[in-house]
Amino acid sequence: MPATPAQRRLRIAVFGAGSIGCHLGGMLAATADVTLIGRPAAMAAIDAAGLTLTGPGGARREVRGLTVATDPAAVAGADHVLVTVKSADTATAARELAPHLGPDTVVVSFQNGLRNTRALAAALPAHRVLAGMVPYNVVRTGPAAVHQGSGGSLMLAAGEGAAALAGAARASGLRLDLRPDMPAVQAAKLLLNLNNAVNALSGLPLREQVGQRAFRRCVARCQREALAAFRAAGVAPARLGPVPPGLMPWVLGLPDALFQRLAGASLRIDATARSSMWEDLQRGRPTEIDSLQGEIVALAERHGLTAPANARLITLVRRAEAAAPAATPAWTGPALLAQLPPAR
Repeated sequence: MPATPAQRRLRIAVFGAGSIGCHLGGMLAATADVTLIGRPAAMAAIDAAGLTLTGPGGARREVRGLTVATDPAAVAGADHVLVTVKSADTATAARELAPHLGPDTVVVSFQNGLRNTRALAAALPAHRVLAGMVPYNVVRTGPAAVHQGSGGSLMLAAGEGAAALAGAARASGLRLDLRPDMPAVQAAKLLLNLNNAVNALSGLPLREQVGQRAFRRCVARCQREALAAFRAAGVAPARLGPVPPGLMPWVLGLPDALFQRLAGASLRIDATARSSMWEDLQRGRPTEIDSLQGEIVALAERHGLTAPANARLITLVRRAEAAAPAATPAWTGPALLAQLPPAR
């Protein structure tokens, strides 16, 4: 007798298995049959040695027996396809996936930015497409190893196709919340991700960078512009932590001692954790600056506003992308703050 859906392990494919994709796929492998689809060198390393996952508090998990592939056709037969490619590659990913998705396959975007879920849904109209959000940073620490540097719960749009994935995630040890308000969640995540560029340009671990007021003031300027653009667009970011979105720039601008007292949770992250944008610059890869600061600049312009601090950071990150990794300057907080237009 064939297995019922309740008895059968989910089949999950991760398309674009970089740091985040390998983390999600590696964790889910405890309760699901997982296929990682990514770059040839990375997939070969995982095939040879397995995947090592590390995380907060010294957590460590060795994952063996993962199926790895480099061809989009490997998503065939999957119940869920988790898309973790960079935002600039979303349209290409949709074209490559379309011929191989089954009629009941659910596609989930675990990507940064505001528009990827809509882009996937428009390109894959016959399929259920759900928005997901990863709240923490993950970086590659070896050819077949990734490290989660901070905590938090994954978030996934509630609706058809979400419950089975949520169950598998929770059974695998992943914290996951089903949300009815994913656009608001994504807006809130974008506010937080405006720090990625500042961290990348600082060259510092996140905890050290966030602990310095001058760097936080850079982020605060970006967030004020973002909040103005969101208000003009009628978007109300969700509250994801102890500080309401509207107060985040004020809290970031506090002196270090007061900030640590009021927002100490922001500093309870791994001492070595860094943003994915820092990792991209170190590896000589394009960053997602267009899906972070670029989103704010574009949204502001659509509503007759400007976002000069965000625009300036785009310029600085583009310069860093063009430089060899070894030549990428490490900005001090005061020097980077001086690069940004004065707060209005």
